[in-house]
Amino acid sequence: MNTFDYLNSFYNAKDEDARLTSRHGSVEFLTTLRYIERYLAEGSRILEIGAGTGRYSHYFARAGYAVDAVELIPHNIEVFRRNTLPGERITVTEGNACHMPYLADDSYDITLLLGPMYHLYTEEEQHAALSEALRVTKPGGILFTAYCMNDASVIGFCFCRGGITKEPYKSLIDPVTFKCASTPAEIFQLYRIEDVDALMAGFDTERLHLVGTDMATNYIADTVDRMDEETFALYLRYHYYICERADMIGTTHHLLDVVRKRG
Repeated sequence: MNTFDYLNSFYNAKDEDARLTSRHGSVEFLTTLRYIERYLAEGSRILEIGAGTGRYSHYFARAGYAVDAVELIPHNIEVFRRNTLPGERITVTEGNACHMPYLADDSYDITLLLGPMYHLYTEEEQHAALSEALRVTKPGGILFTAYCMNDASVIGFCFCRGGITKEPYKSLIDPVTFKCASTPAEIFQLYRIEDVDALMAGFDTERLHLVGTDMATNYIADTVDRMDEETFALYLRYHYYICERADMIGTTHHLLDVVRKRG
């Protein structure tokens, strides 16, 4: 199968619309919103690239913002449209994050690239997606890019679930550095912070935040799901306090890089 076939099969079988609605899943969602909302202004135009079923796009459209979305997977687009409420100022276009000629340069105040970097397996593709996202962002606008992180997968999948001793995964893990390689069959491309730094080095941007959007949460998902409201509120306070700690964010499952486009 080619890359699209693997992704199409994966998302057709996955309830992506529900991923961020569990208590432990909501930590990533709430943290990402917390940072996006710092940079929203009245009248901000928002683009979400790789919008999935539209969890973020619909949230901001229902808050009164004009939102355009791009999504690759037809099934996700069907769910996105089904979830659209009357009155939302929102569009969704089927397209690839690496090539969006239908979007004009310097058009958006806020650009969300919250899914595509999970599924791009070459530096050429990764640079293309970042370049397109920055191209359509206004000078001074903010780009939010999400990454799946290498070491959370080493801990969770390789050791807790035994993947490190099983083929084909064993052959994809460097035995010295424990850096994981990915192919389209594995679905998710994994990064370390130095990989993100290297990708962004060629772009004229200013980093504003580097955020672990779930930090310890997915390691203790069952515990988080059992928390009462008071304890969960305390957990969120703790999570927000540590989520930019440079000594801790490398072990988060999901990383959010927040940069301003210069110019």
